[in-house]
Amino acid sequence: MLTLSTLIAVFLYLIAAILQFKLLKQQTSSSAMIKAIAGAGAIVHTFSVYSVLHQPDGINLGFFIAGSLIGWLVAAVVIISSLRQPIENLFIGVLPMAALTAALSVWGPNLGVAKIYQGGLIIHILLSILSYSIFTVATFQAFLLSKQDLALKQHHTRGLVASLPPLQTMERLLFEMIWIGMILLTASLVTGFIFLDDLFSQHLVHKTILSIIAWILYAILLWGRSMRGWRSHRAVRWTVSGFFILMLSFFGSKLVLDIIDF
Repeated sequence: MLTLSTLIAVFLYLIAAILQFKLLKQQTSSSAMIKAIAGAGAIVHTFSVYSVLHQPDGINLGFFIAGSLIGWLVAAVVIISSLRQPIENLFIGVLPMAALTAALSVWGPNLGVAKIYQGGLIIHILLSILSYSIFTVATFQAFLLSKQDLALKQHHTRGLVASLPPLQTMERLLFEMIWIGMILLTASLVTGFIFLDDLFSQHLVHKTILSIIAWILYAILLWGRSMRGWRSHRAVRWTVSGFFILMLSFFGSKLVLDIIDF
């Protein structure tokens, strides 16, 4: 059942991404139909994520399983957000990523072991995963904003640019995501200090320091936006830099620890 649900989720994600790409190229596709297919993929992916996470010995947050959880959350956030904001073109990048993470969680190496987590630690982990997911969406949005800004400077107003909201709207959406991610990341760090015995212990020090550096980078970006009016190109660079550090913090540390446990 797990294999079947994962295959269906991967298939639906990829079909929705391909149809969205065709729609971008002004070929035949229905936006409502694409959202429905993507939503169905996320629903089926839910079963896959639940099955690999919950094991008899506890919850397994191994490298590829955590990746699938984040891929599912990112896909869900973008699909739900597309119902009220014109960000469907993010499907082209987000849905294949969600498909890949779903496949690797089932057919990739079985890194990590199941553990029993206490309530406070679960809150910390959930906030960390949510913040990383929001910043992932923000990074996809930043790449889209960068492409739009470059196209406008080169006076290319067809294709991708024609399908997107105005540049100011795209920037506003980007900073809304960054603010949400920043709040979640702050809460994650605070709960880490509260519920973890030693956030700077040997196996957590790299993750903690990198997370704090990412927090500082995003804080500088938000300050620059508010006080200096930073826009498109500079905002994209700071967003991607913060995400790269956060990715090293989350996945780099987890991969090393899971390989050691493996």
